[in-house]
Amino acid sequence: MSSRIRDPDAMNVPAAAARRKHRLTLGLGALAILALLLALSLRVMLRPENVTRLILRQVGNALGLEITATGIGEYRLRGTPQLIVRDVVARSPGAKTALLRAERIAIAVPWATLRSRGALLEVSRVELDAPVLELRALQDWMATRPPGKTRIPTLTDGLAVTRGRVDGDGWRIDGVEVDLPRLHPEQPVNARVAGRYLDPPTSIAFDLDVALTRPTNHVGAAAIGAITFARDDWRLPARVRLSGPMHLGGELAGGRKQVLRITPVRLAMSAVYESGTSAASDRLPFVLGVHGPLRFDGATWTLAPVGVALRGEGVLPTLDARGAIASGRRLVIRLAGQLPGWKDAWPALPPPIGQSASPLPFRLGYSGKADASDITTLRLLRDDTRFDGRFRLPQVLAWMKAARAGSPIPPLDGTITAPRLEISGAQLHGVEVEIDDPDVEGSP
Repeated sequence: MSSRIRDPDAMNVPAAAARRKHRLTLGLGALAILALLLALSLRVMLRPENVTRLILRQVGNALGLEITATGIGEYRLRGTPQLIVRDVVARSPGAKTALLRAERIAIAVPWATLRSRGALLEVSRVELDAPVLELRALQDWMATRPPGKTRIPTLTDGLAVTRGRVDGDGWRIDGVEVDLPRLHPEQPVNARVAGRYLDPPTSIAFDLDVALTRPTNHVGAAAIGAITFARDDWRLPARVRLSGPMHLGGELAGGRKQVLRITPVRLAMSAVYESGTSAASDRLPFVLGVHGPLRFDGATWTLAPVGVALRGEGVLPTLDARGAIASGRRLVIRLAGQLPGWKDAWPALPPPIGQSASPLPFRLGYSGKADASDITTLRLLRDDTRFDGRFRLPQVLAWMKAARAGSPIPPLDGTITAPRLEISGAQLHGVEVEIDDPDVEGSP
């Protein structure tokens, strides 16, 4: 007869091991489920539309704007992080008009900028495709921004704008192309800017190399390149060189908002006035110099007081003058100066004024359509002879080109007063001659 002594603890070892294995299995299963849920959450959170929405909300909060993007977005984290958003709209909260729309905006930002959380403002590159900037809405938004120094970011690989547009008050600039290779807040800026200013029926196409002493306000600015003015039946291709201290923003008298001021502007332009056909007789070359404060309020360009030097070839005059010029929906000119002499290309003046070597002081006034087709007033002096008249510039230009073969009397209304004139061999004293043209209407 034998007896066995059983150890109760030994009997519990397999059961305890089984329980531990079961608990481990449950724990691993829970971790797997948690990891799966985390992966799914990250996948949802890192979808391009969610990342885009988060970033745009953060940018909008910083700028005081509502920014949305309804197109398909993309982002890249390898190398230099890049975000691409499409169908972007930015507006002030509650505003009906968006200040910016764009088909596509791409921005590449180095990791150092992201880690700094805004302390470092360095961006690799910014690209905008078909942006539309509403100038009035932009000005309204800028007026709401808190005072303080504006921080200028560094763009190491520059900025590119294609197919852009700026909408103003009754005018726009379309076909805007900008190529800015690099931007640094403390270094000079060089860029190429092209586009076409439209205020129908006037258009101004431009392709300019632009330079700033630095990318801030109150800076030295310069531009050089090609500009072509066009309206209905004439065009004016030109090469220009412009420079001066530039200021953006501010207000004019009466509370009007000012967009741009260059005080003073120095403008040199070599141009050709072309009308009608491409015949040589329809081409009038000239050189123009302008000096004075230039202001633009979103609708009208103003130069006052302004100095003007014109050196015309052929029938165009040579003159120096001072006064004021405003150009927008209407053109206003007030100039006083003198012609150094009477050009050989113009019809001969009767003796004795035709033989005089004296300069010809003048006063010129115009207020009317932007193409200068309305009535211009002119007072012209030489010695004791005076002419007070009115004319339409397009008709006078046409007459001057055909003057040698056409009528010796220009198409104008006016009065000539002279102490003595010789006409067809006869000497006339105390002369007052009235010239009348039915196409010149209105009172002097």
